[in-house]
Amino acid sequence: QVFISVTSVLDMSVFKDQLVLEDLVKDMKKQSMDLSFGPLQSNGQVIVQGSFPALQVLTDFLLKKAESLSEKDSTEESKSHQRLRRRRLQEHRSTAETRNSVCDAHGGEKQVVVLDTDIYHYMKHFLPRLFQGKDGVVISDVTDGDITTVCVGNAAEARAGLVSSARKDLEDWSMKLHSTLRKERISFKEHSREEKHQYQRACESLKAHYPQVLVMPFDTHIEVIGPSSDIFKLTKEVSR
Repeated sequence: QVFISVTSVLDMSVFKDQLVLEDLVKDMKKQSMDLSFGPLQSNGQVIVQGSFPALQVLTDFLLKKAESLSEKDSTEESKSHQRLRRRRLQEHRSTAETRNSVCDAHGGEKQVVVLDTDIYHYMKHFLPRLFQGKDGVVISDVTDGDITTVCVGNAAEARAGLVSSARKDLEDWSMKLHSTLRKERISFKEHSREEKHQYQRACESLKAHYPQVLVMPFDTHIEVIGPSSDIFKLTKEVSR
C-alpha cells in the first residue's frame, strides 16, 4: 500500500543456463541506478527495492533479455525449459499487446506512459487537464490490474514536441506523487450492510475536510488515497 518504495523478489534462475547470473545482476545495476539490490542468493533470487516506475523499467529490460535469448535457443533445449520460457514470454507479449492496442487508434507520433493504477486514478481526479490533450494531442488509456497504460498521440497536425511534452508532464507528476501519496483500504468483510452504508456516508461527509484525498467506494471496501497525514486522520475519524 506504500508508493514511495516497492520491494520485489526477482527469480534470476531462469537465466542460469544461458548467462552468468553475477554478470546479469551487474548489468541490472547499471541499467537501474535508482534501485537498491540485495545480494544474489544461491537459488538465483535477488531482492530489488525502489520506485514503481524504476522497477517497471527493470522488468521490461529483463523481459527483452529473455526474449532475445529465446530466439537463440537451440532445438535441443529441454521441453521443460521451453514451456517455462514460452509461458513467461507469452505474459510479456500479452502486456505488450495491451499497451500497443491503446495506441492503435492514433495516427502519427505516439508515446506510451505506464502508471501505477492508483496513481492514475488520483491524477485523473485531481489533474484531469493532463489527460484532456490539446492542440491536436490525443490521450487514451487502458487499465490492466495494477498497471494503467496511457498513450499520447497526435491525431491531427500537432506542433512538434507537444506529444513529448504531454508525456513528460504525465511522467513528472507520476514520480512526484509516488513520493507523497499513501493508500489505505477500509474493508467491509466483517461488517453488516448497514455498517457498510455508515462507513460510506462517513467518508462522503468527511471528503470536504480533506480536499487532497481521493475516496473510491467499492462493494467490498473503500480505498482512500492521499498524503499520509490526511489518510491517517480521515481513516481515524471514519472508524469513530
